[in-house]
Amino acid sequence: MELRQLRYFTALAEELNFTRAAERLHISQPPLSAQIAQLETELGVKLFERNSRKVSLTDAGTAFLRDVRVIQARLKEATQRVQDIHSGLAGRIEIGVSGSHFLGPLPQCISDLAKAYPDIDVVLNEMAPNDQIEALREQRIDISISRQVVEDDLLCSEALWPDPLWVALPRGHGLAQTGTPEPLTLAALAEEHFIMLRRDTSRFAQHIYNACIQKGFTPYVVHAVSEVPAQLSLVGAGLGIAIVPGSTRRYQANTLVFCPLEDIGIHTQVHAVMRRHSRKPAVTTVVRQLQISASVS
Repeated sequence: MELRQLRYFTALAEELNFTRAAERLHISQPPLSAQIAQLETELGVKLFERNSRKVSLTDAGTAFLRDVRVIQARLKEATQRVQDIHSGLAGRIEIGVSGSHFLGPLPQCISDLAKAYPDIDVVLNEMAPNDQIEALREQRIDISISRQVVEDDLLCSEALWPDPLWVALPRGHGLAQTGTPEPLTLAALAEEHFIMLRRDTSRFAQHIYNACIQKGFTPYVVHAVSEVPAQLSLVGAGLGIAIVPGSTRRYQANTLVFCPLEDIGIHTQVHAVMRRHSRKPAVTTVVRQLQISASVS
């Protein structure tokens, strides 16, 4: 049984006239008659009653028409879906993200993406930044939302949104400012106790550590943690200060004071890191939509 035969059968079942059905199919009547006869032979049942005056469906033909229409509808859906996947309008995209990004614009961006492209299934995988890059190379995720830029033979990066550095301080700290805070210099933090991200899991943390060295002091790290929320919780408890992305300032705002940090030469944009030759067209769609959403948020 061929799809062509099902198409011919449906046309005749709807027209109940060989001439009109043939015209609708843009074929002559003899091939139509031959295909219907072959279909009835393969099924071993009579689908149509025909005489010199009219054509009508048998009971078996009526039942077969219902099932054929279901098959044709599913086939149409399948065709549309593969075309959407090819065009980047559908598919499954695995995104690696660290916990700090949930405090910034990412949740709203993902919501906007779901509304704009409901057939793109986005799966968020919370992972340490360095683990995301490894997962990208091993093709376990498709995009890494990262504060580090990666450009090599396999991976490339595109900027999504700016996220400048701020200093998180406990309320009552000597450097805490009221009103509109002035930027703090890195040198002003030389004697502070630092709550830092673990440098073995985050290049971003290593860059901050290196910037302190370049300013002439080795930061005194009292606690090294894996995620920014943990940093901020410890700062709120008065255990030290932290240099964090500005997008996290809404976290525990009642126990923390945030001051901008002067430009210390560290990349402060959030990027989408992806494979250069991804086989998933939806990757491009997702990145473009994240950029659009971030630009209006």
